[in-house]
Amino acid sequence: MTGTLFREDTGEGDPTLVLLHGFAGSHHVWERVRRALPTGLRIIAYDLPGHGRSLDCPGAGKAKATAQAVIDDLEVCGIGCFHMAGHSFGGAVAVLAAHLAPHAVASLALFAPGGFGREIAGDLMVARAQAGTDIEIAAAMQGMFGPHRTVPPESVAEAIALNAVRGQREKLVEIAALIVRDGNQGVFPAGMLENLTMPVHLAWGALDSVLPPRQAARAPGSFTLHHLEGAGHMLPEERPEAVARIIARSIGAV
Repeated sequence: MTGTLFREDTGEGDPTLVLLHGFAGSHHVWERVRRALPTGLRIIAYDLPGHGRSLDCPGAGKAKATAQAVIDDLEVCGIGCFHMAGHSFGGAVAVLAAHLAPHAVASLALFAPGGFGREIAGDLMVARAQAGTDIEIAAAMQGMFGPHRTVPPESVAEAIALNAVRGQREKLVEIAALIVRDGNQGVFPAGMLENLTMPVHLAWGALDSVLPPRQAARAPGSFTLHHLEGAGHMLPEERPEAVARIIARSIGAV
């Protein structure tokens, strides 16, 4: 782990797709989504600041700083135009990246993104951050999945491996305190969503226990909405094929 932003860069095609995970995740959460995506894409999946191999990268838990870090890194890579998909906190980061660099973001696919309403299940996030044993980690993750879905064993294994990194658990506690303040999360300023000019697809699980699906009602009429029945909050891991289809549609809309 260093103070730089880690990215997993695969494929050599065009266009480029950028993937941004949510709280307590890493680039690994997109594995099954990536396998379900069309071939011919260059896919860049980040570990966001404060997570995984970007543990010591500045800006952890700060959505705007994280968005700027991603944009800057892509510029260093010489990537001037890309499609972006983000889940939860990563969805909020994606919106801010599109606001900061509208010329660069060709489309957005947002999965239960932060910033659409104040309500958030902060207790679930704190439980995940503070989880110390394997049993506690698995239980905290189950609370974020749909009630009729079992957390995939590989997802539990990845979370346990993430928490095993020295300093990761403490960093997650820090990040949770930044995201959830007085029991609420921050929301996008009036007009920010309406000012997005690129195609935007927004998906929400009907049984999301972290961010209420009714927050999707704030989406402008220009957004394409997807309601995933029976799904909870962890869409990339619960419904990877559906997530891949939505991303493919967002790319195809350009």
